[in-house]
Amino acid sequence: MKKIVLGVEYDGTFYHGWQRQKNVPSIQEEIETALSRIANHKIKVTCAGRTDTGVHGIGQVIHFYTKSIREKKSWTIGTNNYLSPHISIMWAKTVSKEFHARYSAISRSYRYVIYNNNSRTAIFRNRAYHFYRTLNAKKMNFESQFLLGEHDFTSFRALNCQSHSPWRNITKLNVRRFCDWVIIDITANSFLYHMVRNIVGSLIEIGTSNKKDFCIQKLLRKKNRRFAGMTAPAKGLYLTKVDYPLHFHLPIKTYDSIFYINDIFQ
Repeated sequence: MKKIVLGVEYDGTFYHGWQRQKNVPSIQEEIETALSRIANHKIKVTCAGRTDTGVHGIGQVIHFYTKSIREKKSWTIGTNNYLSPHISIMWAKTVSKEFHARYSAISRSYRYVIYNNNSRTAIFRNRAYHFYRTLNAKKMNFESQFLLGEHDFTSFRALNCQSHSPWRNITKLNVRRFCDWVIIDITANSFLYHMVRNIVGSLIEIGTSNKKDFCIQKLLRKKNRRFAGMTAPAKGLYLTKVDYPLHFHLPIKTYDSIFYINDIFQ
């Protein structure tokens, strides 16, 4: 049995999240069905991180076992022939048995995209969160730096989060503005359920409010979800990258320019 790892990209708009569920479309089910046709036997995949309904993936990583011998292009181009245009296999590599898409990961990176304009966007309506009130991105970025490091993120986890520990380590977090677009990048060893979207909701509150008592440091100390901001909509969230130890030699790409709208249209 060989272990194959794949890089996956998907538009989550039309799916009920990554995980296979009964009677609803999921990304996992569609990929497993397509891979099973290529392999001529049933395939079950494991992903680096399960995404929710409406969340997009640019740098998702999955692995699976197969007894079939196929060229790389069969796992990429061949599989894509059986997938909807909303999902694409970007690369494939045979790896050692010690590799695990989830447990071998060193860190995960997400990007949240906000369209900050009075008028809504038609082109990016399912790929960005339209927020009409003016956001102070500099203030958001300043407050976000207090989240760096290892903390108890109870204030930013969903009430139904099943993780045993609320402690996570954020290694990168920055907020930048590009014309009408506000981009939030965040990297951590792992994330709690809805953690990124809850952080974004709190940063939006900070970016629109003059309240001095609403700040990240106080939210961390409260350790209570009800004191933090809203859960930002899923459609603005992207899983952009999963990092692994270098000895696996995975062809991971960095999408630093994705949704830098000025660069795209110039």
